Amino acid sequence: MDRFSHATVSASRVAFSRLRRGAAFAAAFLLLAAGCAAARERPSGLGASGTFLAGVVANAGRDTSAAAEYFREALKADPGNAGLLDQAFLSELVDGNLPEAFRLAERAIQRDKSNALAHVALGVRALKARDYVRARRAFQRAGGDVREADLTIALLKAWAVVGTGDLPAALQMVDRFQDNELRGYRDFFGGLMAEIGRRPGEAEKRLAGAFKTESGIMRVTEAYARNLSRRNKIPEARETLRQWRERNPGQPFLGRELALLEKGEPLPPLVADVAQGAAEVFYGLGAVGSASRDPMTALIYMQLAHYLSPEDEVITMTLAEFFEQLRRNERAAALYERIPATSPLANRAVIGRATALERLERTDEAIGILRRLVAAHPEDAEAIDTLGSILRIKKRWPESIEAYDAGLKAIRHYEYKHWTLFFGRAIGYERTKQWAKAEPDFLAALDLLPKRPRTARERAERAQVLNYLGYSWVDQHMNIEKSFEMLREAVTLTPTDGAIVDSLGWAFYRLGRFDEAVRELERAVQLKAGDPTINDHLGDAYWKLGRQREARFKWSQALGLDPEPEDREKIQKKLETGLDEGPAAAVTPKANGG
Repeated sequence: MDRFSHATVSASRVAFSRLRRGAAFAAAFLLLAAGCAAARERPSGLGASGTFLAGVVANAGRDTSAAAEYFREALKADPGNAGLLDQAFLSELVDGNLPEAFRLAERAIQRDKSNALAHVALGVRALKARDYVRARRAFQRAGGDVREADLTIALLKAWAVVGTGDLPAALQMVDRFQDNELRGYRDFFGGLMAEIGRRPGEAEKRLAGAFKTESGIMRVTEAYARNLSRRNKIPEARETLRQWRERNPGQPFLGRELALLEKGEPLPPLVADVAQGAAEVFYGLGAVGSASRDPMTALIYMQLAHYLSPEDEVITMTLAEFFEQLRRNERAAALYERIPATSPLANRAVIGRATALERLERTDEAIGILRRLVAAHPEDAEAIDTLGSILRIKKRWPESIEAYDAGLKAIRHYEYKHWTLFFGRAIGYERTKQWAKAEPDFLAALDLLPKRPRTARERAERAQVLNYLGYSWVDQHMNIEKSFEMLREAVTLTPTDGAIVDSLGWAFYRLGRFDEAVRELERAVQLKAGDPTINDHLGDAYWKLGRQREARFKWSQALGLDPEPEDREKIQKKLETGLDEGPAAAVTPKANGG
């Protein structure tokens, strides 16, 4: 689940993309292997080479804790191996074991003084300890002898200089980067530094520039509004936050801050010290790493951000989501649990924890957590849908219907985001053979979705409902022509979704248009070869065209793809006796009262 929006990125994605391309230490993570997961064994008894290979496999499976443990043991067996030292250092860093990572970083630079990431790690440790002179020296070494240092390294050095009390020198470092695409990023961090250096006027000027360039970025908006509030400009600060919330409906952010401004209370700065300022650099890099589907590299940045600012709720939440993406559910659940109940992210954290627990097969615990959340927040659509979805996964259909029903009754006004609740309840009704109740819910979900979807997400959502309703009608021989229109629209919206293409092929089958059915079903099999239902459908279509050998082959394939028990029985019967339907002709549609 990708619930948490990274609207909090500190500057533009263009700027961060450039940052990540130029970061000298980012490439170091490419040493980590990628591939498929394997079973985890205890390191003892594997030997140095065996433990190393186990670490590589653990990395491939993105099991960060296992990888760190294996490489740690391999290094003990072969302490002079420089490659093992690098792997162990990186693995400890990714896993968040920063004390051990720092110890290994010290060893790494003794062997290779050009190890940029090791210098950065030691600079971060020095920043946290407020040893700003040592931090600056470490970041300087990370940047090497390049005359115009990488912006990431320059920002970290600048934060260390802020810590020494030399704000003008720090701002000069930041201002060396004059590219237009970096303007918002430069102004944002320059403004934060000016606030720490107690230059509120300079901070306002720079943050205003960042806001002008990047008003859609929540972190920029928040920093600017906070500064305005302390400059006796509370009405302007309030309006700044109000406009952001209007442009981002449904997001939990900035409501708490806006409420304080409504009372006339000024807000503290976004970052309170140098460590938090440097954390903001790493957080931004990590958030973009996640957006670019590079979670393992991004995890390095986020772990450093979390070390520097462990109480930052946004950083903790994002780190939890990274571990959720990596299917490290125990780590994700523990991090979600750290979000306080007073946080605007609290509900999402509870939902994330419940999802992680469900994946750990702690279903009853997950359901109990969600039931308590829904009881406290009966209109939270995401909580209701998550509870209903888990109950559906476990085929506890009556409980799922009950959860959705209670949620829908608690909501006073239905809007776009509530389509999932009608859709979820409709599935429960359909699976319990209550079609008279399911059909109106499917139609209600469709009515709440945009008729002309513009984003990929909106297209996928509309296609999902069109597909389920259209397929259900087709399968019951109801509204065949209308179903055909719906399914064609669904395929147009998501042309690479094999399940939806299958539904269109099945509609052709129900219409008796078997040549067209085969065409679509063959395409569906290419898109989703491992689906038993699609292979079964294609076998039926082949049989109708007299292609009996191909039909039996497809039914055999479907049988080997673990179909549902009731489908398995039907497929087995077809393999024995063939289709027992009548001649190849169109099915006469039934009248439909819906």
